[in-house]
Amino acid sequence: MKNRNSNIAMLFILALSFMSYTTLKDKTVKIKESSVIWKGYKVGGEHTGTIDLKSGSLIFNGKTLTGGNFTIDMTTLGSTDLDGEYKGKLDSHLKSDDFFGVEEFPTATLDITSVTGKDGNFNVKANITIKGKTEAISFPLLIKDNTATANLKIDRTKHNITYKSPSILETIKDKAIYDEFDLNVTLKF
Repeated sequence: MKNRNSNIAMLFILALSFMSYTTLKDKTVKIKESSVIWKGYKVGGEHTGTIDLKSGSLIFNGKTLTGGNFTIDMTTLGSTDLDGEYKGKLDSHLKSDDFFGVEEFPTATLDITSVTGKDGNFNVKANITIKGKTEAISFPLLIKDNTATANLKIDRTKHNITYKSPSILETIKDKAIYDEFDLNVTLKF
């Protein structure tokens, strides 16, 4: 009986030791120090701007990324390549129902569903929800020190944003706004 109790105690100690090495750590993203830069493309040009995160966290097992989730504040969507009246018109149009409908959908979300990779180089699969429509996406993510960077391509038509889409209306070729836009993300944690 004494030997059995000592074996149980040893297994308990090993289990506790293992758990201490595999503890998941939730690292909150520093919203004010992080950035999301968007770039949209049209025939003959492009527009760029920023959008703020409302909240975000990355989940680690040791140094390995295992998950995370983010809420994007769509009300902060704005262009940075224009000034004055033209900036105001573009920003208002992007927030309208033609594009992101921020009055009805003031936030968008990204939830990491799986991660592969190591040593700071990860391949991420996630669900992104914009205008109430969810799309599964994948992208590479690099982590160095306390900074994560990623470049995402988003197909706006997957989120019911079809204004001047060449894939929907072939007759607008010279005024088309391309379906994909970029999000260049830098996260500080």
